[in-house]
Amino acid sequence: MVAERAAPEYGKAQVLVASNRGPVAYTREDDGTLTPRRGGGGLVSGLSAIGPEAGAVWVCAALGEADRAAAAERAEEHRLDPEHTGGQAVRMLGIPADVFADAYNGVANSVLWFVHHMLYQTPLEPSFGAEFAREWASYEAYNAAFADALAEEAAEGAAVLVQDYHLTLVPGMLRRRRPDLRIGHFSHTPWAPPDYYRMLPDDVAAEVLRGVLGAGRAAFLTRRWARAFVDCCARVLGAEVTESSAHGGELLVRCEGRTTRVGVHGLGADAAFLRERAHREDVAERAAQLRGQIGEDDDGEPRRTVVRVDRTELSKNIVRGLHAFRLLLTEHPEWRGRVVHLAFAYPSRQDLAVYREYTEEVARVAEEINSAFGHPGWTPVVLHVRDDFARSLAAYRMADVALVNPIRDGMNLVAKEIPVVSEDGCALVLSREAGAHEELAAHTLTVNPYDVAATARALHAALTLDPEERRARTARLAAAATALPPTRWFLDQLDALDGG
Repeated sequence: MVAERAAPEYGKAQVLVASNRGPVAYTREDDGTLTPRRGGGGLVSGLSAIGPEAGAVWVCAALGEADRAAAAERAEEHRLDPEHTGGQAVRMLGIPADVFADAYNGVANSVLWFVHHMLYQTPLEPSFGAEFAREWASYEAYNAAFADALAEEAAEGAAVLVQDYHLTLVPGMLRRRRPDLRIGHFSHTPWAPPDYYRMLPDDVAAEVLRGVLGAGRAAFLTRRWARAFVDCCARVLGAEVTESSAHGGELLVRCEGRTTRVGVHGLGADAAFLRERAHREDVAERAAQLRGQIGEDDDGEPRRTVVRVDRTELSKNIVRGLHAFRLLLTEHPEWRGRVVHLAFAYPSRQDLAVYREYTEEVARVAEEINSAFGHPGWTPVVLHVRDDFARSLAAYRMADVALVNPIRDGMNLVAKEIPVVSEDGCALVLSREAGAHEELAAHTLTVNPYDVAATARALHAALTLDPEERRARTARLAAAATALPPTRWFLDQLDALDGG
């Protein structure tokens, strides 16, 4: 008689989210205690929306010493205190610092991000050698740690939503560990076209694609990025690509005996949160401070504003935006003394030299413009580099023109957020390379992000737009920008996974 095999022991989570950054971060106080700070964003809102009865778990990485200490304190239970995480069950992975640094900075941010945003100076970079091979091994180990944790936490048949370029290998790894799971992967960045994508070493290019195709469904912010992904699958892996009539025109990628559905979910702005948050007292205080910095023109009228709010991320194209503003003042001297460029450039990834240098260049060009054109009582470029969400919202409210000119962007929520809280209408100058352009193009002034002269002309057109037309455009932009709020965006992905 053959003995019955014991059923495998699975976790209890019915819904799981995996992302590099989780919903909570820790800081160590002077007395040694660890203090949690809850984050925000679409994933936090979405996971909150499904309710505790779903048995949801968020798996994320410890991002610093304090996070690792908090994760170590809870090593036996695995979970952080729900009281500190908004009631959500969070498993924070204490990945060794050197492995995390190689995976996060060496591969995710210095290679995959650069490929998908097409940022390389190709005569000199990339150059893949022994150092990259070591970093890639760390990236594999980092992804394997997530796959192990998800496999342990998930109930039989659970839904797992894996997020972004940090975790491209997780779906395939998890599929091998737990074939019973319903796995989705979502890319928040663009996806590179095949010719650019194939700059990656051949084995790495194939491994990343196979990793994502381990999901039953892969999703993107726009049809353009989804199409680029399936084109890469066809070129690199020889996959067969068809269109599904049963799932609303989703693309189907058949490769090595498996089929992965490929869909689109265009993340929108959270209108209710933004409008409520934009009218709190701290935002009013920042608005008064900004009005003092902007000042009035020679006729006693409030100066016009061109607003941008970005991290000093290479893809955001801040320096060319500044050059376009300088050209506006050069070719249209009538704007001198009458307009101020509020440029909020919040430092990003300063542990990488190329980002530090870019941040310094932003400051240098801003100062150059102020030296060339400014005079007592008028500072052409008001540059802020300390991250301040209340101040950003204050600028959103008073913007006459919003400049959003990325070289390449998965979506760009700033383009969607500004129209939602604008007080008197805002003309949006938008790069055609932003994912948001796919939804908002009809109501914007579209620019080629590399064309500084055309961007300067667009700024002039935006500043001279009829006020009624500006307000009408803003209303249409706000409606389009909020069509798929974060909670709906998240739940739609769960529904689509269930529908597979």
